[in-house]
Amino acid sequence: MNTDTAIKIKIIDLKKEFDGHSVTRGVNLEIPAGQMTVIIGRSGEGKSVLLKQVIGLIEPTSGTIIIDGIDITKLSESEREESFKKFGYVFQFAALLDSLNVFENIGITLLENGMSYEQVVPIVKEKLALVQLSEDTLEKYPSELSGGMRKRVGLARTLVTNPEIILYDEPTTGLDPITSRVIHELMADMQQKFKMTSVIISHDVETFKYADKIALLHEGKIQFFGDAKTIWESDNPYIYQFIRGLLDGPIKSEIPYYKDKA
Repeated sequence: MNTDTAIKIKIIDLKKEFDGHSVTRGVNLEIPAGQMTVIIGRSGEGKSVLLKQVIGLIEPTSGTIIIDGIDITKLSESEREESFKKFGYVFQFAALLDSLNVFENIGITLLENGMSYEQVVPIVKEKLALVQLSEDTLEKYPSELSGGMRKRVGLARTLVTNPEIILYDEPTTGLDPITSRVIHELMADMQQKFKMTSVIISHDVETFKYADKIALLHEGKIQFFGDAKTIWESDNPYIYQFIRGLLDGPIKSEIPYYKDKA
């Protein structure tokens, strides 16, 4: 199968309501395998809600989520849990456990699954090296780490299960431009090295330099989907406004730049 054109995740007419308030209002999106797709949009548009529906943290109100050709919304709970093993999730603020040191934070999933300390040590050290942290970091606690280091530990923790798909929720929030670049380059390096599918929620336009595809979520729908390399030349009014930080937006009507082809 050619991973350059294969679809890893296909989302069809995905809707989510909370107490009668619609967040995702019919999202249609095809995420290609082995590439980096960045989903952008203003605050409050429901980007994180969309991501959490894909990984099963939030149940959709209606719609379809197809992963590797299987509609996960129709699976039993045990079947869905098995499907979600191919995912890794990097939380916005790393979500490290303050009471555990770096080794324990990275290796916790393996330890809880019955692996011994001796088995886990080399795996944790390998993943720590991948995110460019030295072994003397292992005994430190989250409170002793900088924001960038915590993000890298969070990424290392995700990598220990060798996921096929990694979902990133605002991975550079709160970081300075230099540290943000380090994180971006790490994400791109992991995606290239392991040929994984990366999906990133971000406000950071610097992410475009590393992405293959860009999707824009607006008013609960995907209003644009296209190649990252052409993003700055796009005539889509929502994209034009977003990447330039303009206050005056386009007319609020659905623009059919991207529609699901199913």
